[in-house]
Amino acid sequence: MKKKFILFCIMSLALLSLFAQKATKAAYVELGGAGLASLNYDMRLMKKNDGLGFRVGLGGFSIKESYNSGSYKTTALFVPLELNYLLGRDDRHFFELGGGATIVSTKEKNISNDPYYQRSNDGNFNTTFGHLYFGYRVQPKEGGFLFRAGLTPVFGKGFFIPYWAGVSFGYAFK
Repeated sequence: MKKKFILFCIMSLALLSLFAQKATKAAYVELGGAGLASLNYDMRLMKKNDGLGFRVGLGGFSIKESYNSGSYKTTALFVPLELNYLLGRDDRHFFELGGGATIVSTKEKNISNDPYYQRSNDGNFNTTFGHLYFGYRVQPKEGGFLFRAGLTPVFGKGFFIPYWAGVSFGYAFK
């Protein structure tokens, strides 16, 4: 089901790109925020630098843990999906509002030489959490260096983290 959803999102992005040929697009790296450490694609849905847009990203990490007689490798994948809106009086500085969901998938693998060493719990899981975004964006009208910084409250089943934040660096283009 998750693979079909991601394929649907990619197909939707391709269609939206056809309709918004002159719209501002951006590619950036986000640290913190909805994708923890992610590469992102962002696009306005109209032929202007502000207004309604979307973002999709891909991020994650891998950690190797060693214990007395065993080693495990844990890999996490994050896919942030977001609708956002840019408000600004000029074509460079914006207040950004957004909201969406982040798909998270983790896998744990026993990489030790000891086949008898097993953990008592399964480290594999798939989940989704919601996020909001309130931040500042510098994005030149004709393209160039992009900077974002803001608060990204995250929430899910049984948790709410109101002061999660992120910063992004990238490039805007037409």
